[in-house]
Amino acid sequence: MIPVTSFAGQTVAVFGLGGSGLASCHALKAGGATVIASDDNAEGLAQAAAAGFTTANLREVSWGNFAALVLAPGVPLTHPVPHWTVLAAQRAGVPIIGDIELFCLERKRHAPDAPFVAVTGTNGKSTTTALVAHLMREAGHDVQMGGNIGTAILSLEPPRNGRVHVIEMSSYQIDLTPSLAASVGILLNVTEDHLDRHGTLAHYAAVKERLVANVQASGAAIIGVDDNWCCAAADRIEQAGKRVVRVSVRQPLADGIYVERDQIVSSQGGAKTEVARIGGIGSLRGLHNAQNAACAAAAALALGVTAAVIQKGLRSFPGLAHRMEQVGRRGGVLFVNDSKGTNADAAARALSSFNDIFWIAGGKPKTGGITSLAEFFPRIRKAYLIGEAAEEFAKTLGAQVPYEISQTLDAAVPAAARDAEAAGLADPVVLLSPACASFDQYRNFEIRGTRFRDLVLALPGVAPVN
Repeated sequence: MIPVTSFAGQTVAVFGLGGSGLASCHALKAGGATVIASDDNAEGLAQAAAAGFTTANLREVSWGNFAALVLAPGVPLTHPVPHWTVLAAQRAGVPIIGDIELFCLERKRHAPDAPFVAVTGTNGKSTTTALVAHLMREAGHDVQMGGNIGTAILSLEPPRNGRVHVIEMSSYQIDLTPSLAASVGILLNVTEDHLDRHGTLAHYAAVKERLVANVQASGAAIIGVDDNWCCAAADRIEQAGKRVVRVSVRQPLADGIYVERDQIVSSQGGAKTEVARIGGIGSLRGLHNAQNAACAAAAALALGVTAAVIQKGLRSFPGLAHRMEQVGRRGGVLFVNDSKGTNADAAARALSSFNDIFWIAGGKPKTGGITSLAEFFPRIRKAYLIGEAAEEFAKTLGAQVPYEISQTLDAAVPAAARDAEAAGLADPVVLLSPACASFDQYRNFEIRGTRFRDLVLALPGVAPVN
């Protein structure tokens, strides 16, 4: 745990008592603050009370007593409308922050030079976070990994010289971290997502940009420049005097890091140096993973890791659960769990990585559905549609792709396995990449992916890949 001493002797309100909220309560208390815990959910209040914290209805207290409101990232800050606690804090002039802001305050206070890598992007941020952490461990560093990837940041060990924190950040978390100043910031890409919480794509992109715009003066902003939003951000940040490392998987760069066939190449003034090769690494299959690997390699280089260690780390990277996770094989059929593909852009990355796909898709639909995936339809031998989106996806596929409405994973997995095996293809793939949220049938994408994995491994004759 990281004791938060920045509010010692003061009273702090914490609203939203999930994992990060409760971790914030414990960290603030350990640092000497008085905590008032609150939630709209009775279960969260009961958990906080059972842990010994004072709970209250924040509608019934004096906001003049609070030094800060620590808000859970799932609570709306601006869109579609600010949460009532946000409005109350603003009226009282109380700063509204998140748990990563508490970490930043402690780092600045106790170990301002401790390495801190912050990672964001619409897609790929979890894989890149895990890969950066893996590379730094391969280089012999003490590494703490958390944030949006799963472990609440304040549950990690405290920042100190020589200890590297690698933290995944969602746009919601960036919004709540005004003093964010990483040693290395990574912005992978920006495509349409979370507009219900940001209003416009321009606002969403601006929030993402803050992570790399505010890197420390001695740090590096690593930016994937294969989309217009990030390309413009790189130019602005460089003009502001920050060190920018551009990364591309689509074109060579005179200055930056790019991927050419299976090589990660570093270029300075047009002079090229090979950093590593990613060909044949199953956990880094596909163009999207080439971008993840190139950005992770750029971060490792910025922190002094050698090319030889980066190469070794890339080859030993096991991959991330639920993101292009190779689950098992039966005969020539490969089963891949990409449950983290919760929007069309993420699913496109998986679909572009294989030919002869038996695609399981659907769930709680997002804006735009799968119309943007039409270029990949020729790769799909058949689709198995599940959840609320099944009828909508069926209309989009129309006569272009054979499909059946399976409704559930329990029906889709054996049907896809049967058809893939019977197709007589060289390398058929049963791919779960839903292009949808999971909330119609599962509490989160992890539970959905775990169910897929269990169903696959229960099929007769399936050999686990890992």
